[in-house]
Amino acid sequence: MKVKSLIYVGISLLFISCSTVQYTEHAKLTLQDSKKNKKELKKAAKYFHKSDQSDKLDALLFLYENMQNHSFVKVGLFDENEIEVTWNFLEFKDYDEAKLAMDSLEEEFGELHWKKKEKKVDHQTISSEFLIDNVDLAFKVWEEKPWSQKYDYSVFKEFILPYRGSNEPIESWRSWRGYFMDSYKDISSQMFDQTDVIEAAELINNDLKTWFKFNSKYYLHPTDQGLFEMLMNKEGRCEDITNLTIYALRANGIGATSDYTPHWANAGNNHAWNVIIMPDGKATPFMGAESNPGKYQLSSKVAKVYRKVFSEQKDNLAFKLSSNEKAPAWLSGKCYKDVTKEYTKISDVEISLDCEIPDSTNYLYLCVFNSGEWKAIHWAKLNNKTANFTDMGVDIAYLPMFYVKEKLFPVSSPFILTKNGDQKMLNGNDLFEEEVILHSVSKQNIDRSSRNGNKTFLDKGEKYELFYWEEGWESFGTKIATDSPLSFNRLPANRLYWLVKKNSDEEERIFTYQNNKQIWW
Repeated sequence: MKVKSLIYVGISLLFISCSTVQYTEHAKLTLQDSKKNKKELKKAAKYFHKSDQSDKLDALLFLYENMQNHSFVKVGLFDENEIEVTWNFLEFKDYDEAKLAMDSLEEEFGELHWKKKEKKVDHQTISSEFLIDNVDLAFKVWEEKPWSQKYDYSVFKEFILPYRGSNEPIESWRSWRGYFMDSYKDISSQMFDQTDVIEAAELINNDLKTWFKFNSKYYLHPTDQGLFEMLMNKEGRCEDITNLTIYALRANGIGATSDYTPHWANAGNNHAWNVIIMPDGKATPFMGAESNPGKYQLSSKVAKVYRKVFSEQKDNLAFKLSSNEKAPAWLSGKCYKDVTKEYTKISDVEISLDCEIPDSTNYLYLCVFNSGEWKAIHWAKLNNKTANFTDMGVDIAYLPMFYVKEKLFPVSSPFILTKNGDQKMLNGNDLFEEEVILHSVSKQNIDRSSRNGNKTFLDKGEKYELFYWEEGWESFGTKIATDSPLSFNRLPANRLYWLVKKNSDEEERIFTYQNNKQIWW
């Protein structure tokens, strides 16, 4: 522990000489905004100051400096008249059954929506007892676990010290009944190399695999679960799995967090998975409670991958927006890092516009097609009608868009960012495809049907509508599926297309048409 002690020499000299806690400027801002909870925050700081634990006080102030960015939101399900509707998805065994129940509710009450009931911001609600306990136990494992002693302070405070994984309710996962600390207290005796972070993580993860499982019905759970809920349900979605794994690893002195893609680039939904942060700061990915640390194979293409951190990242969009500007939901976050290049081949993208730029619009967004709509995945500052996007995943279809009055608007044609980093514009021309033969609404549909021995990939008797992109989706007409593929004549060429099954919840994918084949994006 000699190295760690040296880290705190300057810190100790600063605080020992002061009779009162010396807060950093950023920590002072948190205290000022903490309202009635200021007493609790000061109480925790005084505890470490009076006991001459300057290292722990410094760690606590790190949490204070970034605490305003973290919260938990309670939500409820409401009808069109803003009357709350009772809903308990735990009554159903899987997603399909729960979705049918939700559909029945909407038939009875009309369209339903999730609505914020209460927001609990950490610095206004967290207790001194919780904070003291969290810091004490984090330091305890850092100092005692043989694999933890390789971590320097910078990695420790970002990936072992923090008390939450995402936006879940705050609960005492380090100390509650000693759950994670006691469960794995003897794993060092099972290890070949007691200093090996990965070996320790695998032993813990192997246990998680035995009792916690993924269940898609938790897509209908409006928030991330807290520890107590997960221990009761023993199931969850990917965000729950990553948080549970983070708890188990951090409670045992292993640096951990989650990486995520907000929107798949060639499929619907999103995904999060775990990473172990090694002592040198490098990340080793895996899916907690499912796979062990190592090479992690993503199931779909990623345009962007971000890493959840506790500290503010000053390069993020949130710190660059003017007071009257807003950004698409998750891009307003302050505590994430771009790590796309760790997972896929990337290329920078330059977009030059020839359209008028709306007033007070300083940023352009690149969007991917996900769950039937274009969704922002990255941003770039506009400079003389030019925007430069960094580290974009390749072999993906993108659409540049403005964000005005909290809505996305297309500003130029979509394009394919090819594998070699070129931009293939899908801006149409005066040519037409004489005959277009369409077999499916998605590659996934073909793969699924092929596994079942099917030769056709469209549902006989169902109505399908074909769209092409021309400053927006334009209908080219509808047809009823038969035993043969659908045929359309004189379709505008060099466009992005979308074949949609009417009144369906399928994940239909966009495509181009080349050499008489659908090319999926």
